Amino acid sequence: MKHWLKLLFVAASIGGLFVTAVSGEEQAQQEKVFRAITDPDGVQRVDVLGGSYFFSPRHIVVKVNTPVELKVRKEPGIVPHNIAIKAPEAGIDFDVPLETEPKVIRFTPTKTGSYPFYCTKKLLFFESHREKGMEGMLEVIQ
Repeated sequence: MKHWLKLLFVAASIGGLFVTAVSGEEQAQQEKVFRAITDPDGVQRVDVLGGSYFFSPRHIVVKVNTPVELKVRKEPGIVPHNIAIKAPEAGIDFDVPLETEPKVIRFTPTKTGSYPFYCTKKLLFFESHREKGMEGMLEVIQ
């Protein structure tokens, strides 16, 4: 019996280390800043992946008064997600459901500043997806 308990403890410990390592790597990926580069056609393009309560990249930097195309999609799975920014004063206002097939969101930011993007989904009395960490920042610079 003691042997099984030791084995269970070791397995749980290794599993915890693995989960911590993956979580740390995922967090590092999400914290990277993605600076959009303007393509020759004058459009800033960014691929955004959403999934189990995350967006990647989580921090996006774009230039003001330059068109932006976000190509958004979600990881395969049954949990519904979306991406929303509500900043009409800056020319940015959308709420788009995420699917595994990419969708393109087009806008031209007209005002510098930092604008949060997030998933608005929430199930009954549980935490919203945004409260679970499914949010990021769109930074518009000069």
